[in-house]
Amino acid sequence: MFEKMAGVGSAMGSLLFLYTMLRQFLPPHLQAYFTAYMSKLLSWIDPYIYVSIPEYAGERMKRSEAYAAVEAYLSASCSQRARKLKAEIGKDSDRLLVSMGDHEEVTDDFQGTKLWWTSTSRPTQSTSPPWRPAASDEKRYYRLAFHKRQRELVMSSYLSHVLKEGREVTIKNRQRKLFTNIASNKYDILSRASAWSHVVFEHPSTFATLAMDPDKKKEIIDDLLAFRNRKEYYAKIGKAWKRGYLLYGPPGTGKSTMVAAMANLLDYDIYDLELTAVKDNTALRKLFIETTSKSIIVVEDVDCSLDLTGKRKDGKKTSGDKEDDGKEKKSDPEESSKVTLSGLLNFIDGLWSACGGERLIVFTTNHIEKLDPALIRRGRMDKHIEMSYCGFEAFKVLAKNYLDIDSHPLFDTIRQLLEEVNITPADVAENLTPKSLNDGEETCLGSLIQALKRAKEEGNGESSSSEETVIDASQN
Repeated sequence: MFEKMAGVGSAMGSLLFLYTMLRQFLPPHLQAYFTAYMSKLLSWIDPYIYVSIPEYAGERMKRSEAYAAVEAYLSASCSQRARKLKAEIGKDSDRLLVSMGDHEEVTDDFQGTKLWWTSTSRPTQSTSPPWRPAASDEKRYYRLAFHKRQRELVMSSYLSHVLKEGREVTIKNRQRKLFTNIASNKYDILSRASAWSHVVFEHPSTFATLAMDPDKKKEIIDDLLAFRNRKEYYAKIGKAWKRGYLLYGPPGTGKSTMVAAMANLLDYDIYDLELTAVKDNTALRKLFIETTSKSIIVVEDVDCSLDLTGKRKDGKKTSGDKEDDGKEKKSDPEESSKVTLSGLLNFIDGLWSACGGERLIVFTTNHIEKLDPALIRRGRMDKHIEMSYCGFEAFKVLAKNYLDIDSHPLFDTIRQLLEEVNITPADVAENLTPKSLNDGEETCLGSLIQALKRAKEEGNGESSSSEETVIDASQN
């Protein structure tokens, strides 16, 4: 084998030397023909195929997604074997991405086949106008080499494998974001400018710290994880890969905290959609199209965002409805949002909802009875989650979070009071928060007990009222 390889190398070297010498004496119009014939001759001797993946394609104004995927794939699977490495902060990432250095070669094994990756760069002259900075001073690219016998394997399976694995590494390393939509009158619907602005998402909430009944919490976690792993199932049944969640309950029961816990569990971005800032249904579709996969689209307090609370029942026309002659009513462009119930329903599960995949749509409300039944039916809001008042199991989670205790003699008193008084987790957390450095667990638990007793007395004094007793933290 070594003798054959040595012979092939010697022949290739001789041909390259001959090509270089002869090319100097050929007229320019013959050099192209000579180069083409030499390439064909070399292809008979060299049994390897080469695939180049440049960093920038076309006018080099945008980094190639394929290059980024290969870079992420090699950093995870092959860079451990490279001698020269480089480290840089990847796009939308908060950690260093270690990849192959320039002019470094590593091998990769795929289904028993050996392949070679090389990282190459060379200086380049910028063709950009003087007022536009060059995309890069060097032209970088990865080159894949493999035996021509493996062409079918590489083209049909390996390149797809690299792209998929590279994208997963990129998503894992990315810096998650919290998006909010810009008011429609501040951007042109037909422009290329994004309708979303964002900040880094760093909310610490998790299901472990969420004050909720453990069985109910486990049910929600199982449902979320099942959704994330059912891409093929959704394709099989012919449904868009999305799921709707309706979180309802009194203020202070942790609806926003639940959304943050969902995002941290699934490693998703959050799009906080403010419906009152959306001009009309067209703008709403544009916003949806610009959302990415692996994201949660949230509409908080949907009952307060727009007048979507069952207007169809009383026959009144809402803004954006059509007159009897079929013409849409004219309105002042400075008026409030023209998003209609129909537009919101199409946003949730209409044809446009199938653009992209792996999305959660979450509505929160304090008054579920005010919402139109069409908006929250199964198939749109697939899972209804009641965020209720604080029970004893939820209290124990808060006690662990705020006081780092699992048990205490006062727990029995608190259990009894929680069965008699309705109190939100936010109010419990406020009472458990130490107000000074000298406040210990005894003081904080005593503060909570006093608040519960006070609320119980006030509730007994209003026994003729059918309203539920809710504690106001400001009373403490």
